[in-house]
Amino acid sequence: MKKFAAVLAIALASLATVSAQCPRIITRAGWGARAANTAILPTQPAPWVVMHHTAGAHCTTDAACAQQMRNIQNMHMDTNGWADIGYNWCVGENGAAYEGRGWGRQGAHAPNHNSRSVGMCIFGNFTNVLPNLAARNAAQALINCGVSLGHIASNYWLIGHRQSNATACPGNAFFENLRTWPRFNPNP
Repeated sequence: MKKFAAVLAIALASLATVSAQCPRIITRAGWGARAANTAILPTQPAPWVVMHHTAGAHCTTDAACAQQMRNIQNMHMDTNGWADIGYNWCVGENGAAYEGRGWGRQGAHAPNHNSRSVGMCIFGNFTNVLPNLAARNAAQALINCGVSLGHIASNYWLIGHRQSNATACPGNAFFENLRTWPRFNPNP
């Protein structure tokens, strides 16, 4: 019994360490996701992280960000005909990370990288302004969380969506900032 208690204590300490590296996470149930059936990510852990902006409304509260998630999921499923929201994760300017397809699922966010990446977005349009510090910190913490949990390779590469497709995403201001983040790859 003592051996079991010791093993359990070590496991809980490890879980606490991993949890401390993760931002506040809102699960699919927490934001009211529709049911979906998405494919497993064929390359795991993901060697790429592709960063996006939604080019839509910003959100700074749990309620507003949850509504944004539902709006995006509805557009992606009903208009685009996708199996689910395209992103693996979205981050609000409230500092929370919202589970889209989640870890280990293939996204529909960057056609040239979907089978080997985690797609993350920040709610808002960042052509002329940066996401606030809470959102930038949460996005970086989410990447570190993914590495700690083994869902993102420790030697991953980070790119902006525009480096995968002809698009302005993730916005000029955010892209310039993204170029200063750890593991940014200027020539994918």
